[in-house]
Amino acid sequence: MKIDLTDTTASKINKALVEGRRAIGTPAVGMVLTMVIVTDEENAYDAIKASEEASHEHPSRTLVVIKRHARSPRDRTTSRLDAEVRVGADAGTGETVVLRTYGEVSEHADSVVLPLLLPDAPVVVWWPADGPEVPAKDPLGALAQRRITDLYTVERPLEALDARAHAYTPGDTDLAWTRLTPWRSMLAAALDQARVPVTSAAVESEADNPAAELLARWLEARLKVKVDRVDTEGPVVTAVRLGTAGGEIVIDRPEGPLATLTLPKQPPRTLALKVRTTSELIAEELRRLDADEMYAVALRGEAFKETPAHA
Repeated sequence: MKIDLTDTTASKINKALVEGRRAIGTPAVGMVLTMVIVTDEENAYDAIKASEEASHEHPSRTLVVIKRHARSPRDRTTSRLDAEVRVGADAGTGETVVLRTYGEVSEHADSVVLPLLLPDAPVVVWWPADGPEVPAKDPLGALAQRRITDLYTVERPLEALDARAHAYTPGDTDLAWTRLTPWRSMLAAALDQARVPVTSAAVESEADNPAAELLARWLEARLKVKVDRVDTEGPVVTAVRLGTAGGEIVIDRPEGPLATLTLPKQPPRTLALKVRTTSELIAEELRRLDADEMYAVALRGEAFKETPAHA
């Protein structure tokens, strides 16, 4: 069910949500959080689709904030809020409100969003593209327990990564880091099996890949060795090599959904290591709403930098 509201207010949107739930006989008590998506028209469709797919695991109220750019001087002075309310089958397992703001309302989008948050429920803000330099200081980011950005959408991702390291606030995370969960799990499992000290390491990926840089920093922090960055044709991270006295530990995924794990004195084995969809990444992030301490360590590479003997 969809309800279109033109030149509206937050109170009218709340009323439309209640009416929509009554019409389809769906209560709001099953929703566990509020997801706020801050995007533009170009990225809105994919972001809404990803959030609706993730809502099958995490039923939520999704508020999509689209700040419309003024096309004329008159548009810049016209303050207006349009909304599209979706409930039932049109909103996954939760409910979705698409908010289009014009003029002065765009500068104060937090005042529109605040009355629409679910009471006593966590808030997550996601910027599918063009995230703020300091997410925690953004007016909408300040409302949230978790703030999700994506370095893959940034023009100079490694520069942005360093900026995020200086601006990090507990609750910040990035989908470039979330993409690494299978890699980190496999590497940890491989080291549990090998049980030998790592003396060298290398991460292979396409150039300027933010996930590869985060993985290298994480390995430096955890293993306390210098990690070489090796450029390949990709796509994304293609291999990790850990040197030991008994031989190399290698996870190699040049392309496709399968990787090869090689351990010293053991035959190679094939592992599933696919590139996950955005909805899968968002669903993973919504499973935990506490601060991701390992993301902070990977951002800053603190543990390695504090050990001069390995520099």
